Amino acid sequence: MLNLTMIIVAIAGYLLGSLNASIIISNLKGSDIRKHGSGNAGATNMLRTYGKKLAIAALLFDALKGVVAVLIANWFLAANNIGSETDIYHYTRCLAGLFVVIGHNFPVFFKFKGGKGIATSAAVICMLDWRVGLIVFISAIGTMVITRYVSLGSCVGAVAFPTGVALFTFLIEKDYNWILFVTSLIMCFLAIGRHHTNIKRLLNGTESKLGKKKEA
Repeated sequence: MLNLTMIIVAIAGYLLGSLNASIIISNLKGSDIRKHGSGNAGATNMLRTYGKKLAIAALLFDALKGVVAVLIANWFLAANNIGSETDIYHYTRCLAGLFVVIGHNFPVFFKFKGGKGIATSAAVICMLDWRVGLIVFISAIGTMVITRYVSLGSCVGAVAFPTGVALFTFLIEKDYNWILFVTSLIMCFLAIGRHHTNIKRLLNGTESKLGKKKEA
């Protein structure tokens, strides 16, 4: 039953993640966002292509997916009377969070070409551990404000995830939550991997800053 629960949660998370807001909204406007700017189905490209209102709508929807995915996991765990002291509890919640991000990045409904999963990842992180989420948020937003590079801020935030988990679970609380730590590493590498072209442009000095028409 528990294995079935984890499978259901993972599938539900993936399908939920596959509902890419940027693609859906842009198609309603008459043109797929992936045909504009960087070709990325995310809020930054929406901002530069369709403006603030639709970008915010896409951002909030993508973040909401991360929240709902973990809430679905919580519901199944409660239905099976599984407490937070068990490994199954952490496995199930982390699976939900990981697969909703994978669904966003590689959506089955849109030929597996989605976004970079930053907003969805941020929401998942906050749901798994709000303290780590705060560290990630401050690191990412601080970097974006200082450098005006959205991609750099996203990558810094990605690295801050496993760093924050290690800080709280290994150094401060010493509860050694390896499940969350491994999940944080996977999500970190996934986020950075999705930004590989941005990283190349950052190294070459050709990456666009926030506020310019060219996509970052």
